[in-house]
Amino acid sequence: MPSLCSADLWKTSERWDLMGKELFRLKDRHNADYCLGPTHEEAVTTLVAHQTTLSYRQLPLLLYQVTRKFRDEPKPRFGLLRGREFYMKDMYSFDMSEEAAHRTYESVCQAYTRLFARLGLRCVQVQADTGNIGGTLSHEFQLPADIGEDRLLVCGTCSFAANVETLSPDKTDCPQCSAGTLVESKGIEVGHTFYLGRKYSNIFKAVFSNHQNKPTVAEMGCYGLGVTRILAAAIEVMSTEEAIRWPGLIAPYQVCVLPPKKGSKVEEAAVLAEDLVHTLGQFLPHLRGEVVLDDRTQMTIGKRLRDAGRLGYPYVVVVGQAALEEMPKFEVICQQTGETVFLSKDGLIDLLRTVETV
Repeated sequence: MPSLCSADLWKTSERWDLMGKELFRLKDRHNADYCLGPTHEEAVTTLVAHQTTLSYRQLPLLLYQVTRKFRDEPKPRFGLLRGREFYMKDMYSFDMSEEAAHRTYESVCQAYTRLFARLGLRCVQVQADTGNIGGTLSHEFQLPADIGEDRLLVCGTCSFAANVETLSPDKTDCPQCSAGTLVESKGIEVGHTFYLGRKYSNIFKAVFSNHQNKPTVAEMGCYGLGVTRILAAAIEVMSTEEAIRWPGLIAPYQVCVLPPKKGSKVEEAAVLAEDLVHTLGQFLPHLRGEVVLDDRTQMTIGKRLRDAGRLGYPYVVVVGQAALEEMPKFEVICQQTGETVFLSKDGLIDLLRTVETV
């Protein structure tokens, strides 16, 4: 989808004015209006509307992208948590009926839940306002965090959770189970799903041929994951004051090997460090390209350890005095837990064999 979008599409959907000041607007040399796309319902629905041979047999149709989005935030803050330019995975679904559209909606919500579970992030699916996207059903995926800007009401008895925007501010009893009490907390929104119905497909005439070969307006949903926001939010909820902790699957590298300082009493262990990097690549193919040798040996081990903590390598391996002993051992720091263990080369390989990469 284009980053630069014609105002005509947005005026057709009546969102040109509805989006307000968050929409980046500009004019070209011919004085025509454009905007930088914060979302792409208009563009994708127009694309599908031009597919004149679309059949019910091709549905559900799900179109997705990972691309840059733009929003003129009044106060960009918290680094990647709230920026004017950010990356998003957005997807748009087209179904033959409301029932089928709800099945697609539920399947995407389940996929998002599995994704955050696989990342090791505690995520809460909450009832949400449809806002300027529109539709009749909406859920946010929130990482509970004190720094979060969203206020959530969560039931301690059942699975109900909602953004406070969707409920009365003074409501304390759960509307789902009636027995539980709603407790307020804060969260960082990292995903959002919407059931749109025919809001956009009616306007742009996105139709398909049904079982009777008659044109029928498609039912739509849209779904978004904040790629850059997930990175920032994961650091916020997992890290300590001293070190970054990434979900292992999205850590830039998995292992950092630290040879001794040049000129130190154990300088000869530097060869063992280089050999270890080679061995890990040989015996653990999934870690090829995932192991960093910090060869800044003019710096102390302590300084490089602090840097390793700030960069967030899940595993840091120090090659020092223990590596020169009769039964060589490597000091292994597991950043996620803060635990330090001493392992033989075989023991280290066994530990890293369980590391999952993508």
